[in-house]
Amino acid sequence: MDLEKKAKEAFVDDNFELALDLYTQALLMDPNNANLYADRSQANIKLNYFTEAVADANRAIELDSSMSKAYLRKGTACIKLEEYQTAKAALEVGAIIAKGDLRFNRLIKECEEHMAEEINELSKKVTPINLPSSGSDCVNLVTETAKEVNTVHDLLTAPAKPKYRHDYYNTQTEVVLTIFSKGIPSNNVVIDFGEQMLSVTIDMPGEDAYHFQPRLFGKIVPEKCRYQVLPSKIEIRLLKAESLTWTSLEFSKDKVVPQKIIASSGAKAQKPAYPSSKPKVDWDKLEAQVKKEEKEEKLDGDAALNKLFRGIYQDADEDTRRAMLKSFIESNGTVLSTNWKEVGAKKVEGSPPDGMELKKWEI
Repeated sequence: MDLEKKAKEAFVDDNFELALDLYTQALLMDPNNANLYADRSQANIKLNYFTEAVADANRAIELDSSMSKAYLRKGTACIKLEEYQTAKAALEVGAIIAKGDLRFNRLIKECEEHMAEEINELSKKVTPINLPSSGSDCVNLVTETAKEVNTVHDLLTAPAKPKYRHDYYNTQTEVVLTIFSKGIPSNNVVIDFGEQMLSVTIDMPGEDAYHFQPRLFGKIVPEKCRYQVLPSKIEIRLLKAESLTWTSLEFSKDKVVPQKIIASSGAKAQKPAYPSSKPKVDWDKLEAQVKKEEKEEKLDGDAALNKLFRGIYQDADEDTRRAMLKSFIESNGTVLSTNWKEVGAKKVEGSPPDGMELKKWEI
């Protein structure tokens, strides 16, 4: 089964992370496929990776300017980013291409409503100035003008939106924080943990350093906290010192009293259940079993080698992954290279072991 078909099936099953990974692999094999970019854009939207979704939609439009769904993806993502002018412009082009598709009209109307709200809010902050006719009116004018100046100053000095968006969720034992930062090398990221503090610094050459240093909602165990820099995000796992539900990521004097997480007697506390036709799975038990098996597993020969290669691929950057995929596929499984500069410049020929014959295979 080809990668695109697998990705579509994963998307239909609501496994958006897997779909995103499969679309990315498919694009490594076919980097000029507009349809793949448009579909990956939709997977990014489902995962709330809106900046990445816009980038994929733009690439799809560059490759095929008549693809209406690429404009729909761009418009949808831009609305989520509150970039209503850009969203409307994309949606209007898509509506011309896909005449009769009511989704474009509905989203264009949504953009116009948001833009009208912004204009209305701005108009409330600016009032017309009438020339004074007396001394007391002149004093009032100066006072009102000072207020307007302060309002404009507040607007101009308001903090800009953070460069990197973040989100988090709770489990019984930890808080998982995700910072959406695409293509950041791990050596440009510095993360420190304190008893109730977190410090994240992303320092890219030629850019202002990004700092995120919140005082956390609750206490953590610094020595047991960890993080991982991935191609599209930084995943930070904060081990809780107490089993409390964090109602926010950051501490506040006005915070809501946290709810104690207490396991029911005779049974482990279970994760929230959602309606599903699929069999119920005890994910905590399954995760613990997998970790135990991985720890105790003793491999040798090809199995040990495969495990090593999986570890290299999982922790590798984008170029290394591309090199590994391309070399392995083109050589029919006989070559595995991590050097993209070498692999990307030519087709990788098969290199079977001595005494063996190379035969082609299909995926």
